[in-house]
Amino acid sequence: MSIDWHALGSVLVVTLLSTVGLVGVFTLGVVGLSRPAAGPGGVAARGGAYACFAACAAAVAWGIWLIVAK
Repeated sequence: MSIDWHALGSVLVVTLLSTVGLVGVFTLGVVGLSRPAAGPGGVAARGGAYACFAACAAAVAWGIWLIVAK
């Protein structure tokens, strides 16, 4: 039995970076929703938050599609 360490390392790096990135985008969405809508930039922050949540949903849907398609 032989382990392909290069492939395992590649999977580890891609998984780590995508997880940190997805959590970061979701965090930006939560921060955008925590701003008061009546204040300056509140509407833009809310729109940005919805865009962040849409990006997270798209990433999750793409991941599910990758798993199911094979």
